[in-house]
Amino acid sequence: MNLTELKPRKALNKAFLKVKPNRSDIEGFKTNLIALLDRTNDTESEEFHKNLVSDFLKKTYYDPNHFINTKGRNDLVIHNGQNPDSTVGVILEAKKPTNKAEMIATTKLNTKAFQELVLYYLRERITNKNLEVKHLIATNINEWFIFEATLFDRLFAQNKLLVKQFTDFEGGRLADTTTDFFYKQVAEPFINNITAEIEFTHFSVQDFQNSLRNTDKADDHSLIA
Repeated sequence: MNLTELKPRKALNKAFLKVKPNRSDIEGFKTNLIALLDRTNDTESEEFHKNLVSDFLKKTYYDPNHFINTKGRNDLVIHNGQNPDSTVGVILEAKKPTNKAEMIATTKLNTKAFQELVLYYLRERITNKNLEVKHLIATNINEWFIFEATLFDRLFAQNKLLVKQFTDFEGGRLADTTTDFFYKQVAEPFINNITAEIEFTHFSVQDFQNSLRNTDKADDHSLIA
């Protein structure tokens, strides 16, 4: 497996880099991100932290134009429209900051978080026949990993063997019906055998703590570019 890490500036469409955000948007983003970071709690559950991520995304950008919530057994999704009947555009897997064992790392993608994204994507793409998923994200609030849905479609949804195993699993025709079985017996070995390049965007919010919390507006450049 060949891993290629991109930083946000390189991953962004060049057209977005030409857009200059206004001061109120920058201040709102900083306020919401500080609140997200300061509300993390090592003793709280994954569900608690998932709700923090959801609130941050709603307040910062998506509300009221995009509905954000859980969907079925998916951890968290961003819909393409204002209501839950609209198609899913983004699939997220949120881990608590201390759950390092299940979280993706820049040198190790084949973790439970990535395996969960594979299952969630197959459910959207194969079961729901959704062609409008654009991105998949894994985060523990500090670290963010963003994948293009085209990558997941090429590696997973277009692989006939994996799709058959997935449909057999969903239909209860494999040795077990638990998601842990799918992760360990289906997803993990399949991912281990991938030889293609896997490109992803990655950043750590901790790298921007100084720019985020000081009052020097010149430092805001690192947050938006």
